[in-house]
Amino acid sequence: MSRVVAGAAGGTPLVSVPGSLTRPTTDRVKEALFSRLDAFDIVAGARVLDLYAGSGSLGVESASRGADSVDLVEFDAKASAVCQRNADMVNAVLGRKVVSVHRSKVESFLDRTVEGVLWDLVFLDPPYPLDEPALVAALAKLAPHLAVGSVVVVERSARTPEPAWPQGMVRFAEKKYGETRLWFAEPGPETEQEIAEALAEDELAGTEPSQSAQAGR
Repeated sequence: MSRVVAGAAGGTPLVSVPGSLTRPTTDRVKEALFSRLDAFDIVAGARVLDLYAGSGSLGVESASRGADSVDLVEFDAKASAVCQRNADMVNAVLGRKVVSVHRSKVESFLDRTVEGVLWDLVFLDPPYPLDEPALVAALAKLAPHLAVGSVVVVERSARTPEPAWPQGMVRFAEKKYGETRLWFAEPGPETEQEIAEALAEDELAGTEPSQSAQAGR
């Protein structure tokens, strides 16, 4: 049985989604992932978005570890109901509503998100049937809603190719855990001209050409 690994709700058992359409993140991978995110100092106080949330495991883990707010987005009816149960359990432990559940397709949710709404930490763990063009389309819709210094984590099968990152988003790291691969991305220059200007500024300053260097990633 999956559980909340650490934080205020650490040890809380989580309900799993019945069936095989979702790919649950194992506790081992989750623990390693959040160890890295803690090193980035990105979770505490963050506004978190968990897309293709499945059971909501990553989102509620963020809430337990001090995230300010968490939005779980899941379209499947059974999975959305599980998200709500897990959100209710963690919210009860925390004593306030940190986690909210949205039954919606990811693209529709992002289309409805008003300009100026920004997230600090975003998880995307799509189900097996989701193809690469659909994932890339979701990333493109997400890019305008990333806060400065934010982190995007994409979780896929280790046999899946790296996503084609849209303008406004760059990959800064990746990690393989058995059959799971994680890609880490951050906001980046949106056009080739902006990329060239950023590289020139970094060269003059003698720094690495990435926001991640400033964040110690």
